[in-house]
Formats: sequence, C-alpha cells, structure tokens
Amino acid sequence: MMASSLGSDSSTSSDVPQFHHTPCYCEENVYLLCKKLCADKVADVSDLFVVFISNENKHVPLWHQKASHRADGVILWDYHVICIQRRKEGKSMDLVWDLDSSLPFPSTLSSYISESIRPSFELFSEFQRVFRIVHAPIFFRYFASDRRHMKDSQGNWMANPPEYEVIVAEDGNVHNLNEYIEMSTKDVLKDLGEDKINAVFTKKFGLLVGESRLEQFFSSISQ
Repeated sequence: MMASSLGSDSSTSSDVPQFHHTPCYCEENVYLLCKKLCADKVADVSDLFVVFISNENKHVPLWHQKASHRADGVILWDYHVICIQRRKEGKSMDLVWDLDSSLPFPSTLSSYISESIRPSFELFSEFQRVFRIVHAPIFFRYFASDRRHMKDSQGNWMANPPEYEVIVAEDGNVHNLNEYIEMSTKDVLKDLGEDKINAVFTKKFGLLVGESRLEQFFSSISQ
C-alpha cells in the first residue's frame, strides 16, 4: 500500500515489536499477524478475517494512522489491510488488529469504526470505502504476492521489501494481490441475509461490504 495527497512517512514502524511489520506491505503484515495470533493461541484461525479497504479510485481516508503528518492522523491510502477477530464468547466485542494505527492494539471493532473509519464523516463519493472480507483460512490458502506492485517502471523498489521469501499460494499462484484490492461500490452486498453473509466461509476472494454495514456484517455471522 502507498499513501498519497495528505502526506506520509513510509519509514514509520510499528510500536508492537512482537509482530512483524514492513512499511507499505500491509497485506503481508496482516498475513503474518494472523499466523502469529494463531500460533500464540490468541485466536483460532476460524475467527480471523482479513479485510482489504479500498475503492475504484484507490483513495481511501483513514484516521489515526501512524504514517500521517496530521494531528488527527488522517491519511489517504490506495488500499489498506487489517485483521478482524470475531469473538463468540459471551458479550465479548469483535477486535481489529491494525499495525499501522495509533489506536489501542487491538481496538474493538466499534471503536475502530467510529475513530478510524468515521462513517458519519461527510465524504465525496470518490472517497467512499469498500471492504473486502476474506476468511483467514481461505486467505492463507490462496493469497500470493511477488511484490511486483511495489516496483516502479524502471524496476526499482518504491519501498524496501520484506527480507523473507515472497508468499506463494498453495496452488502455485505467485501474484494475485490485484484481485483482492480491485473493488467497486456497485458490487457491495445489498442483502445481509444469513445465506449471503455465510458465503464468506467459501468465497476465494471473500465478500464486499459497504462502510456503513461493516459492523452489522460481523454481528450477523452465524457460524
């Protein structure tokens, strides 16, 4: 992911050192974060969802981002990726894990939405956020990135890549990131019925949800 318009510092690093974090490679950061949450028994893989945030214009504002130079932490990403942990026990609230956020880590989903997404904030249509929600077990199986999107036309890195090997999908695919970040407001779920929502457990590239219905989506998952 890359920031634009409002200014950023791509060298900003996470203040949660127990998790791997490479600036501008949020999709890989979240991939590894989910793996670690499972390995450390903080979460069960079945309760984790990888959420891509973008739109047709690749301009999505988020607040309280560490890379921002503004007091309110707002920045424009081309896309961003977070992890949402569903918590089924009792009245526990769903959690958001965002390594690039200055909010508490993790934050409750409701507080993250109100503080970082701010759906009540009046935005021009070109800045409306779309959320691609992918079940973590499916993401682990199919996601692949050879990091080609982080090279300029001359083949130079726009941001230093992670030192570990690239992520290759189980089927041998070496790069499909674009299929996760390409999204349009016209393709978001209109019907949040149980059958539609639970399709997230089978869809390779997940489901698209509008910003005003993100919390409702997670509260409606029945599995």
